[in-house]
Amino acid sequence: MALNYRSFGFQVLLGMVVGLALGLVARQIGAGPDGDLNWLATTLKTVGSIFVSLLKAIVPPLVFAAIVASIANLRALDNAARLAGQTLLWFAITALIAVSIGLAIGLIVQPGAGLHGTALAMGKADSVGGWLDFLKGLVPGNSLALSAGTKITDGSASTSISFNILQLLVISIAVGLATLKVGDKAEPFLSFVRSLLAVVRAILGWVIRLTPIGSAALIGTAIATYGWSALAQLGTFTAAIYLGLGLVLLVVYPLLLIANGLKPGPFFAKAWPAIQLAFVSRSSVGTLPVTETVTERLGVDKGYAAFAIPLASTTKMDGCASIYPALAAIFVAGFYGIPLHFIDYVLIVFVSVIGSAATAGLTGAIVMLTLTLSTLGLPLEGAGLLLAIDPILDMGRTAVNVAGQVLVGVIVAKREGILYESAYYGEGELVAA
Repeated sequence: MALNYRSFGFQVLLGMVVGLALGLVARQIGAGPDGDLNWLATTLKTVGSIFVSLLKAIVPPLVFAAIVASIANLRALDNAARLAGQTLLWFAITALIAVSIGLAIGLIVQPGAGLHGTALAMGKADSVGGWLDFLKGLVPGNSLALSAGTKITDGSASTSISFNILQLLVISIAVGLATLKVGDKAEPFLSFVRSLLAVVRAILGWVIRLTPIGSAALIGTAIATYGWSALAQLGTFTAAIYLGLGLVLLVVYPLLLIANGLKPGPFFAKAWPAIQLAFVSRSSVGTLPVTETVTERLGVDKGYAAFAIPLASTTKMDGCASIYPALAAIFVAGFYGIPLHFIDYVLIVFVSVIGSAATAGLTGAIVMLTLTLSTLGLPLEGAGLLLAIDPILDMGRTAVNVAGQVLVGVIVAKREGILYESAYYGEGELVAA
């Protein structure tokens, strides 16, 4: 098959290669005159930040409209309750498998052993997760799920306002359920929500078109900023994470597809644009429209995909909420010389399967990690040890997150008889939504 040089996938891949080369060049140039980033590294960081900011700006209306519309779409499905139950069950099944792999690799590799006393770069987590914090965080402080934060730098204070994606998810679910209860009276509101969703997806489609440029900038920034030194100190841990991610993506997911009577080849061929975008953007929610589109192209009933994928994009995190916290908890315990017992591993599994909503939206895996550490009674400072390489890890984690989101939709659709296998095995390539 000839390579399509005009395809969106090839453009993103080319952007990643260019970004890698530019990052290496920026690394060779060295620091600027004042010890800060040089002009090339600054340019890459600026372009990458703009791309991520554009994705973040579109997330709040996208989450609200997608969740409300997806719940309302349940009325069109004959077996809505069963589909919802099967979806949540498969979320738990794949999360359980992923966290088990993370634990197995951690027990074999012991990534934190022997590093105690090593001068690792110590960061500070911007947000910390605990069960009480998590439960309180579910309750919206206002109807728009807005939160404000103030930072003091060099004696000057700056306040920023942001959306709490987890609270926005709760609000969206509540509004969606209310539209089901109200019935026909909610139709004018639902028409507005569906129109909003169409407009937001169109805008996000424009942003996604910039992915080749954004991917070049983000990859280049990661290489220019961290180089290989951070990876060298935490090389075993990084390798263990990507080994776990690789096993889930390339072994577990294909086996689950085969077990449900589906060939893995078409799945990866059609899901690749979403997986690729997730890798460079590091945002499951930002990838949502592409994820939903590839799921439909795989033959999943459109009504079910409109429910499952928006829900999955905020709660289904095999990379961030399963593999990563399991391995990271073992790393932190090994680094501080704290032994873990059987009950501790059971708690890791419980937190990973039940608490994955703590990673909702763009909060990343750090909240899930601190939630796991606090549950086990491990030093929360351990999370700071891993922040230096978190962007590098987050690329792989998010890619697996999105692949798992598509996988569950396909499997449930297959088992419930709403998968059009002619579309699953048919040809066709996705161009940016």
